[in-house]
Amino acid sequence: MKAVGVTDFGGPEALHVIDLPVPEAGPGEMRIRVHAAAVNATDTLVRSGAPFVIPPTSRPPYVPGMDAAGVLEQIGEGVDTDLRIGEHVMAVVLPSGTHGAYAERIVVPAESVARVPAGVTDIEAASLPMNGLTARLALDTLDLPPGATIAVTGAAGAVGGYTVQLAKADGLRVVADAAPQDETLVKELGADIVLARGPEFPQKVRAAMPTGVGGLVDGALLDQAAAHAVRYGGRITTLRGFEGTGEHGVTFQPVWVAQYARRQAKLDHLRQQAEEGQVTLRIAQVLPAEQAAQAHRLLEAGGVRGRLILTF
Repeated sequence: MKAVGVTDFGGPEALHVIDLPVPEAGPGEMRIRVHAAAVNATDTLVRSGAPFVIPPTSRPPYVPGMDAAGVLEQIGEGVDTDLRIGEHVMAVVLPSGTHGAYAERIVVPAESVARVPAGVTDIEAASLPMNGLTARLALDTLDLPPGATIAVTGAAGAVGGYTVQLAKADGLRVVADAAPQDETLVKELGADIVLARGPEFPQKVRAAMPTGVGGLVDGALLDQAAAHAVRYGGRITTLRGFEGTGEHGVTFQPVWVAQYARRQAKLDHLRQQAEEGQVTLRIAQVLPAEQAAQAHRLLEAGGVRGRLILTF
């Protein structure tokens, strides 16, 4: 089968088409004929060989990709499911070695798979699993009660946008950041208060709410600076492992999508919310898998609003 990966780490040009054996679904697994795979920031770390995503004992080639959507092709022994061969499904993928979503076929645990939302294409569905589950995990970790106020940085991005929408569905009041060109988008996503993005965002939050917000999801990677926006005793969820310094009485809690990668009920609930219009599947551009390098260039250039999708 065809896949896209790297044999030598480097820039986008390191990505190329490779041939791999077709995987077989083992006990507890499902095989998907991938039609679409989303491009994530984590994929660029795999491509460049970031040490915290590449195990030191692993060997090339490496296939990136954490979101897949396509047709359910094989169900392994012992899987208890109401999904049937031929149904359109989406999955969150934890890449390891040649196991990544940039491939014509991918085998994943059955608990990582859910139906594609009704009325949605595989291209649109591929935008949901990894970032939707990350947003869900971040909110569940904060565990704010309905009516509480949450701040979201990076609100126009993939994780941030889903966080705003899921927070509103949870009954939270949302304060979000935005560049001038993104203000309308972030308001449409449901933010109650939109403040200018950048390093001064925490100070602007405090000016609007002197006691601070109950919690914050830090999609913009403000790290320690974000603590100023949060009340004493509050919590911040971080997306790249930042654990904070313990100052200001604020707790930093890193979240990793692997924690929810086998929480099928969470992924299926995202499907339902997409069907009900509570989350919006935003697509920026669709490219054939052979143009993965161009997709990585676009992502790393910044300013992409919506998801870049590779098709197989």
